[in-house]
This record gives sequence, structure tokens and C-alpha cells, in this order.
Amino acid sequence: MSVVSGSAEVRGVPSPPSPPLHRVSFPAAAPPRPVTLPNSTPAWLVTRYQDVRRVLTDPRFGRAELYADDAPRAGGTPNVADTPASMFNQDGPDHLRLRRTVQHAFTPRTVEVWRPWVASVVEQLIDDLVDAGPPLDVVAAFTHPLPFTVMSRLMGLEELQPEQLRHWARYAFANDTPATGEEAEVGAEFREFAAGLLGDRRGRPGDDLVSSLVLAADEDGGIPEEQLVHLVCGLVAGGNDSATASIGNALVYLLGERRENWPRLADADLAETASERLLHSIPIGDDESGTRRAAEDVEIGGVTIPAGSVVAVSFGSANRDPAVFPPERAGDLFAPLEAPTMAFGAGQHFCLGAWLMRTQLHLSLHRLAARLPGLRLTEPVQSIVWHRSTTRSPLRLPVAW
Repeated sequence: MSVVSGSAEVRGVPSPPSPPLHRVSFPAAAPPRPVTLPNSTPAWLVTRYQDVRRVLTDPRFGRAELYADDAPRAGGTPNVADTPASMFNQDGPDHLRLRRTVQHAFTPRTVEVWRPWVASVVEQLIDDLVDAGPPLDVVAAFTHPLPFTVMSRLMGLEELQPEQLRHWARYAFANDTPATGEEAEVGAEFREFAAGLLGDRRGRPGDDLVSSLVLAADEDGGIPEEQLVHLVCGLVAGGNDSATASIGNALVYLLGERRENWPRLADADLAETASERLLHSIPIGDDESGTRRAAEDVEIGGVTIPAGSVVAVSFGSANRDPAVFPPERAGDLFAPLEAPTMAFGAGQHFCLGAWLMRTQLHLSLHRLAARLPGLRLTEPVQSIVWHRSTTRSPLRLPVAW
């Protein structure tokens, strides 16, 4: 497992064989310890559940300081997540001001209002899938179009083509390797699109998320346009990539190793419990970590982390901490979690899209199992070719029923 902030490599060719993500291992939960990250940055690795939560909720550990002039950092490809202008890399009032412009659209109450419409999209996609008949690729028929349709409607981008989004996403979540001319060109194109979208909604506001973002930002008056541009890019690309990976990797596990449990997901309550367990136990990428920097000496788990140190927290390790999550219950899909999952982080940088992702995964598994109880993979898991960005998910997943 790679413990490093940033993203996995975006590849335009089939990746080498990799285990499915439910088989990826993580460092054992233990006291904080010095490590060297893959980009050669020295850091402190934090793995225990309570220690990870402490780092994520303690304001003395921040993201913005990772971009300070004296921060130990390797240069790489600038993208919508790896830039000081990103909401993810700001702290305190600056972060809250930007987050406030969009968080209303992702609260549990708001997402619940959206649930009937999301459910109708799920049903329509399953209708189309059934009409097409087996065998087919469930990625192309379902796991890609569902998040794209939901996010396009939420942001008022119904005319945006999936191919265009995937083209931009290759830049949006590029890795830490040196930038190429093509990446720079695509990045500029993506930012130009976002800037134009913001300008259009200022002149012609609607009932979409971008319009409300512009209204809130203009009322605030203190948010730089560059930050809004990166926010739009991150929402457009990130909301699709994460949900696609979550649903796809859950299907790999359920249909590949837990086929006997698949029909039980036709029960909506059981599907909801299982969805939370799956989000908790199956990462959406090979790198389940996040970084912060200590503003002062801080004691974490009995270890003093010096001021200025980079801290890498392992969400995957925290979600497997035996002191919180008994290993003997880890394989029980229908057992409620013993504590809140770290899959979405904690503190001020808690994932904005957590409830929307939960809703999409729950409805997807529940309705697919209810309508297609005989759904099965037609090729072995070992033959899967993976799509890689900050996430990893099946590029295609042939199924029949």
C-alpha cells in the first residue's frame, strides 16, 4: 500500500494486474511513527482510529501549511486537488467561506429531497439494461452513467457529454509526475470551461448548484474567482469519479466473492446497512491516506509530533483498527458499524459528497438486487482491467443474469 497524499497514475493503456480493492492491505494500527513518503517527503504515519480522528479534527494540523514556502514537498503536476486554490487545501475561515457556498446542496436533508429523483434515474438505467439484455458491461450501462446523470442535473450541465468529462478528469486528478504539455493544455481548457460556466450563471441564474454557488460567493464578496473555478472543476470531475468507483468496486466484491448475499440486498434496510459496511471496508483507490502539517508540537497517541512535520493519516488503517472494529465482524455485510467510518474523513474537511455517495450506492445495490437477483460476473475478477485516477475501478465489468 502507498501512503501518500495525491493520486494514483492516470493511465491511457491497460494497467498491470492488480488485486481488487477489497484485497488491498494497509499498515497495522500502531502509534505514530516516522516514514518516508513515495515522493521522498519525510512524514509521521498515523494509523489508529482515535489518533486519525484527532489529527483530522485538531486545528493545529492543517492543509494550507503543506503549500508554505518552507514545507517539505516534491513538485509535480498541478491539478484541481493539488493546488493552494483548492477548497481542500485551505483551513479556518478561508476554507469555511468557500465550503459554505456549496455545502447546503450536500446535507443529509437536501440529499433526501433528491432521493426520489436519483431513484428514478436508477430505475431508468436498469430498464435500459434489461431491455438491452445480457451479456453486457455494467460499467458502461450503469456505474458510469448514474453519477454522471446525477451530477449533471445537480449542476445544470445536461448538455455536457460523458466523453468530455472523462477527458477533463484525466487532468483533474493527474498524479505527481512532471507536467506534460498535453496536461497543461487540458487543464487550461477545463478551467476555461469552469470560468465560462460561472460567468454564464451570473448572467442567467437557474436553480442549479453552480447558480447558487455564484450567488453565495457574490454575496460574500471575499472569494477569489480562481478558488471558485477550482471548486467547479472539482465538483464536476470528483462527484462522478468517486461514485463510479464506489459502485463498481462494490459490485466486484459482491458478485465475485459474496454472490450468496446478493439476493438479500433486495431488502432496502439490509442494503442500507451493507452499503455503509462496503463504503467502510472497500477503498475507492490504492492510496487511502491524507496529509496535514503540524503548526506546533502536538502529542498524538503518546508521541510528540514536532512543529512543521508532515503527517500522513491512513484512513484504511483506521477503518481496520481492531480496538474499534472487531476483525471477527469485518466480513458481516449486515452488521452495523461499531463507530463512524473514516471513509469520508472527519473534521472541517469531511467529504462534502458523503451523503450523495451513500444514497447512490444504496439505491444502486438495492434496486439491482431486487430486479436482477441472478446478476453474475461472466469473467473472472483476475481479468479485470482497471481505470486509475485518484480512484481505481473496473474499466469494464461484463455481467449476465
